[in-house]
Amino acid sequence: MKATVAICTHNRAEDVREALLSLLRQNFTDAFEVIVVDNRSTDNTKQVVQEVNQMTSVPIIYVYEEKLGLSVARNRAIREAKGEYILFLDDDAIASREWIGGIVSLFETDPRIGCVGGKIEPAWEGAEPTWLLPENRTLYTILDYSHEIVEMQKPAIPFGANVAFRKSVFHSLKPFREDLGRVGSNLLSSEEAELIDRIRSRYTVYYTPHAWVRHKIPSSRVSRKWLLRRIYWQGVSSAVSSERKTGIIVKSVLKVPVFLLLTIIFFFDKNRIFRNVSKIIYNNGLISGVLRTYN
Repeated sequence: MKATVAICTHNRAEDVREALLSLLRQNFTDAFEVIVVDNRSTDNTKQVVQEVNQMTSVPIIYVYEEKLGLSVARNRAIREAKGEYILFLDDDAIASREWIGGIVSLFETDPRIGCVGGKIEPAWEGAEPTWLLPENRTLYTILDYSHEIVEMQKPAIPFGANVAFRKSVFHSLKPFREDLGRVGSNLLSSEEAELIDRIRSRYTVYYTPHAWVRHKIPSSRVSRKWLLRRIYWQGVSSAVSSERKTGIIVKSVLKVPVFLLLTIIFFFDKNRIFRNVSKIIYNNGLISGVLRTYN
């Protein structure tokens, strides 16, 4: 089988329905399967998967994973997958018609390609916030890396809403670290970055704008409060995934007074204040990550 599409989900039944329906509209003629890993949902996710499965000849496989955690669910999908390539689609994303074909065709050009990512367009519930700074857009899982197919150079990486792997890479490399990635309501991340960094030691990583998805951004996330929480957890994630924890905590403690001073100096510049507050929050996350004081 050429491809496995994996959707890992937790209590998002109606989003899963839309994601699955987008896969039924693919312009892809080779055989592929879909695996939905239900990560301890308490809603009607299983029923939704069964309903959509009855609408198509494409195999849609429902797998229940009791242990909570996005990385746990992704690793379960990797173990279950029968395709040469494993394409991960977020449960709140909708794939374009050329998505599977665009990913697979790029892999087929070179056996040295171990990972492929695609463009991720935002689907805002309402308007995009005017206060969102350009450097913070990626925290909403928005990716527009290039207008053409290119190799992604370190430290750039694809995002989990639209990322795929050659399954054979996992014959010699361990999959996602399960101490990273979201668990329940926390925003722990960096599992993709850590895995892709290891993949780069043996393979190349590519980006294609032609295999795009649309990622939903609910109004509940469109606030400075949510964004600062996301920034804090990015700091936690960076610290947990780092091997140089002593250096992190020393630098973080020294930086906080500097950012506080700059916040006072630029008191009348709202953008500068937010940038400095963001840096303080991020550094607090780094410290929490090193000390393991996050929940």
